[in-house]
Amino acid sequence: MTTIDVIILFLSATAAATISGASGFGGALVLLPIVTHIVGIQAAIPILTIGQLFGNASRVYFNHSSLEWKPIVLFLITALPLTLIGSYMFSQVNGNKIKIGVGIFLILLVIYRRLKLTNKHIENKGMLLGGGLTGFISGIAGSAGPIGAAFFLGLGLSPTAYIASEAFTALSMHITKSFMYSKFDLIGQKEIALGLIIGVAMILGSWLGKEIINRLSQKSFIFIVEALLVVSGIQLIITGIYN
Repeated sequence: MTTIDVIILFLSATAAATISGASGFGGALVLLPIVTHIVGIQAAIPILTIGQLFGNASRVYFNHSSLEWKPIVLFLITALPLTLIGSYMFSQVNGNKIKIGVGIFLILLVIYRRLKLTNKHIENKGMLLGGGLTGFISGIAGSAGPIGAAFFLGLGLSPTAYIASEAFTALSMHITKSFMYSKFDLIGQKEIALGLIIGVAMILGSWLGKEIINRLSQKSFIFIVEALLVVSGIQLIITGIYN
């Protein structure tokens, strides 16, 4: 790995974390192809997991006063055990079909929201379902931020409450994945070093994202998040087909 590669990783991580800081997700989807190109997919997932520990922790810190604990707890009840299961299966399962399915799900979800087929917000059972789905896919495919974001968006929270609450659950899942990856010797000194570089960049990006959402109206914020969900869905479908 060259110095140029490290600089590219740092700048890319800053940009990715800015997106995540402003929308609650998307950073990993932007960063994963870049990290994969530099270090390979098997190393990329653990490295991103370490980096996202910093990214999500900083988003929680910058928005901690807006945390909504009830949906967080409900989400994590199912997310954490299924993150463990997904992480265990990480090296044994081809995640391409899962990516395609997730991509289709995200696009259909936004269409559903735009058509306003219902005015009801997601309730307790929905958060339990969302947590389990997000945790499993996060463990097995490396990232499931858009899925978790979609469920938290359905709660009708303020932008900062949405960002902080989703980030707290993501942080919890990344800690769980880090434990599993280290247990199966997927995290070494190289992964830790690169993860720390990405992590520092993500702290900067999270701060920039916080500044952005402070300047957005609720309507604009929701539109941006939904647009990113569609983009993420398309990207997942494409990478699932061509990887």
